[in-house]
Amino acid sequence: MSSEAKKANELVAEFGKGEGDTGSAPVQIAILTERIRSLTEHLRTSPRDFGSRRGLLRLIGKRRRLQAYYQRTNPAGYAALIQKLGLRR
Repeated sequence: MSSEAKKANELVAEFGKGEGDTGSAPVQIAILTERIRSLTEHLRTSPRDFGSRRGLLRLIGKRRRLQAYYQRTNPAGYAALIQKLGLRR
């Protein structure tokens, strides 16, 4: 099992409702946040990697749409999630 898969399992355990809950909005936002952070670190060392930069921008857009959905459906849960993940929005 790769380190990325282990981290995803930890995030599912922390933010999910059950062990197999990978589809709920908080879990998806947490996993995307972790992937965004790792890609950001990669791009700091490889600034000319434009393919990864494009992928990063797609992930950011996807997370943003999920955040908007979760904020509409569960404002209190959204506020707690943002606080826990350390996001600004």
